Amino acid sequence: MSIARIRPETDPAGAAVSGSGMDRVVESRKWPLKYKIGAGIVLLLLALAAFWYAAPRSDSQNVATGRLTISTVSRGTFDDFIPLRARVTPLQTVFLDAIEGGRVEKVLVEDGASLAAGQPIALLSNAELQLSVLARQSEVTEQLNNMRSQELALAQTQLANERAILEADLARTRAERQYAREKALAARGFVAARTFSDTSDSYAYERERGTVLRRGQATDRKLMSSQLAQLRASSNSLMSSLALARANLDALNLRAPVAGQLSGFSIQVGQSLSRGQRIGQIDSPGRNKLIAGVDEYYLGRVVIGQKATIDVGGKSFAARVSKIYPQVQNGEFQLDLQFIGAEPKDIQRGQSLQARLTLGDPAPAILLPNGAFYNETGGAWVFVVAPGGGQAIKRQVRMGRRNTESIEILDGLDPGERVITSPYTGFADKAELSLAK
Repeated sequence: MSIARIRPETDPAGAAVSGSGMDRVVESRKWPLKYKIGAGIVLLLLALAAFWYAAPRSDSQNVATGRLTISTVSRGTFDDFIPLRARVTPLQTVFLDAIEGGRVEKVLVEDGASLAAGQPIALLSNAELQLSVLARQSEVTEQLNNMRSQELALAQTQLANERAILEADLARTRAERQYAREKALAARGFVAARTFSDTSDSYAYERERGTVLRRGQATDRKLMSSQLAQLRASSNSLMSSLALARANLDALNLRAPVAGQLSGFSIQVGQSLSRGQRIGQIDSPGRNKLIAGVDEYYLGRVVIGQKATIDVGGKSFAARVSKIYPQVQNGEFQLDLQFIGAEPKDIQRGQSLQARLTLGDPAPAILLPNGAFYNETGGAWVFVVAPGGGQAIKRQVRMGRRNTESIEILDGLDPGERVITSPYTGFADKAELSLAK
């Protein structure tokens, strides 16, 4: 191994070269302290402004447009109607109850049979009721016989009074003739004064007796008329009581009160029925009505006589509101719809049909598509999308009528504006929405 020595460079004169002649001094430039402070303040303000702009506000919220339904306000014709789902029921239903309890001896018809008015449907037996009716009948018959005897006695008394008056009239007539004859003879002295005096007294007596008898007969006639009227009233009451007892006995023979189709009838021979027990019903034949539930919001706008349209099998049938049940249950009230004219064929009891109830005539209006937002705002305000589409601002509005398709706008919105019509759940308390795609 050999070692090489490196010698330092030397100039021609033989002196060593240091390199110091190639170096130069560079001066450093620094900002003044006041500029640094000012720049720091500006940067801090910019950062605060950016944070304030980007941070969510208490009355604002970021919402993705994908979860929203945005509808456009337009001008059109508002059809004032509400859709209904109606159930077919018989126009008239008569319930069958056992007027008197008893044991079922015979069933004459089956459930679903078509009945005529008065047709027997079942036979009952009730020994206790039958004995009670017989006892009542005997009692009423005895009382009627007693009253007939009283009427007969009154009639005989009246005849006796009339006979007495006739005899009194005859005696007065005879006494009057005797008095007239003796008066002429007594004036000539052919009749003794004592005899004529007796004749005069007899004539006066008979005349007064007839007057008294007539006065007594008038009094008796008034009393007898009153008694006879009371007896006849009692007799009629007893006869009505007897007829009622017989009707109760006849009620053991169950009959159809009206013509129609029997349903819900399932009694069996040997079954014991209690008084008032429901045994079935009779539905009116060939005539039906519809029962529909309506949102309580429309309770003040529905009246009897309003027209409705029923869609069955691709055809429309006219109907009208025949009855309103104002009691509200589960947010709905009930109403009856009755067909006007012909009814749809082959509809069955319990079948559901689609109906449209007309509340008013069609009219031009500013319209907003109906949406779930109405349930949360009540139509008092909406979120209106800004022209750029990046924001939605809460705005107070005034809405009028509504149906399932659209809502009538009275004030606060113009045609062409866009409104969020989906539910406002989660941001209903905000004043502004930032819409993000």
